[in-house]
Amino acid sequence: MTTRKGIILAGGTGSRLWPITRGVSKQLLPVYDKPMIYYPLSALMLAGIREIAIITTPEDQAQFQRLIGDGGQWGLAFTWIIQPKPEGLAQAYLLAEDFLSGSASAMVLGDNIFFGHGLPELMAAADAQQQGGTVFGYRVSDPERYGVVAFDTQGQVQSIVEKPARPASNYAVTGLYFLDGTAPQRARAVTPSARGELEIVSVLESYLGEGALTVERMGRGYAWLDTGTHGSLLDAGNFVRTLQDRQGTQVGCPEEIAYAAGWIDAERLRAHAETYGKSRYGRYLSDLLRERAE
Repeated sequence: MTTRKGIILAGGTGSRLWPITRGVSKQLLPVYDKPMIYYPLSALMLAGIREIAIITTPEDQAQFQRLIGDGGQWGLAFTWIIQPKPEGLAQAYLLAEDFLSGSASAMVLGDNIFFGHGLPELMAAADAQQQGGTVFGYRVSDPERYGVVAFDTQGQVQSIVEKPARPASNYAVTGLYFLDGTAPQRARAVTPSARGELEIVSVLESYLGEGALTVERMGRGYAWLDTGTHGSLLDAGNFVRTLQDRQGTQVGCPEEIAYAAGWIDAERLRAHAETYGKSRYGRYLSDLLRERAE
């Protein structure tokens, strides 16, 4: 069984968020108290993934590298890939083909946030499927904004349609894709859509046509937020703030995940806590050390 590798797609122009993204990548914007990229990164870490390719624009890559470096501070290894021009989500598999080198992958969109008590178990089940693909369906009130799953009367997936005028269900495909090692080959066979993009839905349809696609429904115990509009960015920040203030925990904290997994030791965690000093984030990391010692 090959080790699954991760991909974070953090390219694009962020044009729906202009003017705030004219000078900074969308995935570097704050979602309450952390950079946006911390949240999708944390999702991959919860899946046990440590080798991760981060796809950025040429202009933004240096800022990302300044923020998160090579990943070693969290026990991870980052590979940096340039996206010269955004040409659809499926393009990520072509750009990352050499990095993947035949391995299965989990790709997460850089503006997606996932939260839920059973999230690691849900992703572990997807990771265990080395053949075919697994995506996650989430019930939304505005499915026409997303790729929408159509189910038959037995609950089996019939089709996935991108931004349909008349959605067949309220279940949108989230921005988290567990695909096997054939994903780049399938992406290469995709022809650009009417809007000139290599659609991820076309890749998923190739799996579906072979009976090799699983759609796991995320129930009410999970939260999925995308931050592609001004309103949803604000909503995501308020969601994170409410949870953290109420529970005294952190959402999307790479240090906490790495420490719990044994990828970094107490000394490394202490160094992180000292780096962030008197901030609430730094105090939280210090509290983790004290709790473990008690």
